[in-house]
Amino acid sequence: MQFPESWLREFCNPPLNTAELADALTMAGFEVEALRPVAPAFAHVVVGEIKEAAQHPNADRLRVCQVDVGQGALLGVVCGAPNARAGIKVPCALVGAELPPGDDGKPVKIRLGKLRGVESQGMLCSARELRLSDEHAGLLELPADAPVGADVRQVLDLDDVVFTLKLTPNLGHVLSVYGVARELSAITGASLNTPPIAAVPATTDEVLPVKVQAPDLCGRFSGRVVRGVNTRAATPAWMARRLARCGQRSVGALVDISNYVMFEYGRPTHIFDLDKIHGALAVRWARAGEQLKLLNGNTVTLDETVGVIADDQAVESLAGIMGGDATAVSDATQNVYVEAAFWWPEAVAGRSRRLNFATDAGHRFERGVDPALTVAHIERISQLIAQICGTAQTRFGPVDDAQPNMPQPAPITLRVARAAKVIGMPVSQQQCAQVFQRLGFAQQEKGDAAITVTPPSYRFDLRIEEDLIEEIARLTGYQQLPDVAPLAAIAPRVCPETRRSPFAVRRVLADLGYLETINFSFVDENWERDLAGNAQPIRLLNPIASQMNVMRSSLMASLLNVVKHNVDRRAERVRVFEIGRVFLRDASATENEASVRGVRQPMHVAGALYGAPARQFWTGKQASADFFDIKGDVQTLLAARQIAFEPCQHPALHPGRAARVLADGAVIGHVGELHPRWRQKWELPQTPLLFELALDAVLARPLPQAQPVSRHQLVERDLAVVVREQITHAQLMQAIHSAETALLLRGAALLFDVWRPSPGAEAAASMAAGEKSLAVRLVFQYAGGNLTDEQVDAAVQAVLQALQQQLGARLRA
Repeated sequence: MQFPESWLREFCNPPLNTAELADALTMAGFEVEALRPVAPAFAHVVVGEIKEAAQHPNADRLRVCQVDVGQGALLGVVCGAPNARAGIKVPCALVGAELPPGDDGKPVKIRLGKLRGVESQGMLCSARELRLSDEHAGLLELPADAPVGADVRQVLDLDDVVFTLKLTPNLGHVLSVYGVARELSAITGASLNTPPIAAVPATTDEVLPVKVQAPDLCGRFSGRVVRGVNTRAATPAWMARRLARCGQRSVGALVDISNYVMFEYGRPTHIFDLDKIHGALAVRWARAGEQLKLLNGNTVTLDETVGVIADDQAVESLAGIMGGDATAVSDATQNVYVEAAFWWPEAVAGRSRRLNFATDAGHRFERGVDPALTVAHIERISQLIAQICGTAQTRFGPVDDAQPNMPQPAPITLRVARAAKVIGMPVSQQQCAQVFQRLGFAQQEKGDAAITVTPPSYRFDLRIEEDLIEEIARLTGYQQLPDVAPLAAIAPRVCPETRRSPFAVRRVLADLGYLETINFSFVDENWERDLAGNAQPIRLLNPIASQMNVMRSSLMASLLNVVKHNVDRRAERVRVFEIGRVFLRDASATENEASVRGVRQPMHVAGALYGAPARQFWTGKQASADFFDIKGDVQTLLAARQIAFEPCQHPALHPGRAARVLADGAVIGHVGELHPRWRQKWELPQTPLLFELALDAVLARPLPQAQPVSRHQLVERDLAVVVREQITHAQLMQAIHSAETALLLRGAALLFDVWRPSPGAEAAASMAAGEKSLAVRLVFQYAGGNLTDEQVDAAVQAVLQALQQQLGARLRA
């Protein structure tokens, strides 16, 4: 919420400067997010009246203006604005003035000079040249009653400051300038100026019949018929300025009046074109399938959960959210119906988000608007209509007020001892009573230990005792609370040696060149379906965006989105990882402080690799990373454990370039290349590679055990065997290490050659189609002594026998 400081000080003007006032509001719970001057600094810009505007003798697009700036003699100013004409008042920068910096960042200094041979004694300014707005189509025309020669800063009140408050959802009573002033008065003790709202007398008996059919939607409905208004009347400059400084552009006199009262007192209202209403009005819940074209041009289809105002023929307005286009006021409007109502917050909350738009009215009504002042606010609107749009034919009907279901604030009892315990400092009953008195709460003291408070009608956030304790704390001043260090027994948590920390995992991945990312846990439902194969994701009841409506069951989609974001910005090489939580349906999951029934929430670690495996060097451009690059990163991450890779099918990965990762026979994750279908859909020039592992499995590590180093030399033997084309390296190594020989316990095996004969070659006669030759180097070492040829030969024969039995291998001829 934003508003000008000058407007606030009309209601409450404490002896504080701007910075002190902002600090007082922030420390009382109303965070001042920004302070922005209405206009940048400039001087020697005054109100000038153009007395004459003649064509420049040497330029078709320039005019020579004679300008009265209150100095007696007229100034000759050359101007190129299309609206420069005699009789208007505009800002005139005198010689020596310094205007705000332009697009080049340098201030504009006004000097005496000549334009096309004609002397110019100043400069007539547009709003953009004064940095008041982006409007630069012509000169900024000032009000006709602006005094000639007066400082423009004073005429337009440009020394004002715009406050921007960042309010929490429970502070609906502060969504108006008067609401902020009311709180400021309680905070500082300064008097609160509450202008009386005099009733506009009725000059006709006309009343529009209204029937409230849904008391659970509308607790109070007030309205008034006004005939003979001039909707073409111009909005006063003072009102347009205040609306602009509240972030609201001027639309038309009637709409501006309604918006002005909303910012002034916090009540959204609506003004109907009376002649477009058919019969009586009904306040009810919508019927399924009803449609309404809104003021913003959108047509929405309604259901039974949305409140509406309807006439005898159709729905005319969304209750508490936005009016309909059919009954909107226009320049042709002569008769209007002014409506002010109390809509139950529960009946408005979430409706506009469900329809994919938001309004100031819905924002306020879903937080709660004072039901006690609907009639007073209609009177305030009536005053402004009479003042701005009134004519000799203007007639006001009586205010019709229906109260089918007014809220009844429930009394709350505050225990003084409880307040002192929660706040953490001693407070007396008298102090508590003074706080409630400053806030204007009705209270009744019960003995020396408790106070019963009846919340005012505008405070929808006061429901339990803790709410009253919060009021005491913030009015006493959070800065007054004592700083007391907590006293608690410290029991250090010892991390077992068989488990490393998540930070250690981050260090390993960072050493591999990965950068950590942090992503939302809620993602697009399409991501879950496409990349995780999850047809029934966990849905959010109130998503922050329509495309972030489910909880993720995999980290891959989030990382792929990061890759896409960087590739779209011309990143050629991306390596990112994330350690985060995923959400899986699991009927066995129980509810506790850290989990929800039926939802398992394990931690995963995932990474994505795109582009070259390493940075480019002088050796030339590198090839793109492939499956074995990311597989190597997974092996490095799990270097302390014995892992295996098996081909698998995964919805996100290439069917022939994907593997499941196993540790101790259990699947702990997947690694592979993105499926070509998703690469094409995400429009990626190269194929990303992805891995995702269960974090608990990555954190686990075997306890290192020291082994003596043998003093005896190694013995190497090379072995070439012929196997079927389908035999993998893992199967080969598994068969070799399963050979029944104690010598291999201290040995190693290394595949150093794979050979497939060319068709027609001489060696092909000894190999059938679909076979290949694998050459392995066997390394033997025995801790008990030097190996003999007989021992090594026996070990080699054991390996051959194992390969023969398990893989059908034969020794290559």
